[in-house]
Amino acid sequence: MLRVDDLSAYYGDSQILHGISLAVPDGGRVAVVGRNGAGKTTLFKSIMNAGPRVAGHVSWQGAELGAMPSFKRVRQGLVLVPEDRRIFPHVTVLENIAMACYGVTRGQAALDPVQVVERFPMLVPIRDRLGGQLSGGQQQMVAVARAIAARPKLMMLDEPTEGLAPVIVEQLARDVVAACNESGAGLLLSEQNLWFARQCTDRLYIIDTGHIVFEGDWATLDANADVKHRYLAV
Repeated sequence: MLRVDDLSAYYGDSQILHGISLAVPDGGRVAVVGRNGAGKTTLFKSIMNAGPRVAGHVSWQGAELGAMPSFKRVRQGLVLVPEDRRIFPHVTVLENIAMACYGVTRGQAALDPVQVVERFPMLVPIRDRLGGQLSGGQQQMVAVARAIAARPKLMMLDEPTEGLAPVIVEQLARDVVAACNESGAGLLLSEQNLWFARQCTDRLYIIDTGHIVFEGDWATLDANADVKHRYLAV
């Protein structure tokens, strides 16, 4: 489904990513984990053509994306939930989710925002509340719900648990897994919280200073204690 080959990314003269290669199969659930500043957000922005200058190849469903702009990538089924959530503060939860209809692939019907809200129990009682009145956890739930409403083939979540209370993280994990199961969407997750990443994905890549230093499943990582200590220990 998604292939990234020999991808390098730059902000000005500073190189952030160095020859990254990874793949997410159709319906697959893959995590990119690493310490803060390792290059996870830059990788996701590079896949979406949303900021960095990029060299290398990003292919989606067998086709090279090249210079395709971000909004067209969304309409191809690639949807990014950014680290800062980007909730519209002056419209309601329902209206935030309804915005996703503009990103639905042509020929597909948009999902009913009310039905999307009902998939996320935390959002049901606050569906008419303004985005600017939400807590961080509520905003993250809205951002994920809005992504689902765009009917993605691959949902990309960038650091979704950052700043959230443990009880919210647990609920978010259940909601993300349920949403992927129901929709059949694949998942590419950028995360520092290993517990959350394990709940949501089957395979992982570890990124460190802009390089991929490990790939495999969670059992393989557990068998490599030195890798965990070197690249993930705080």
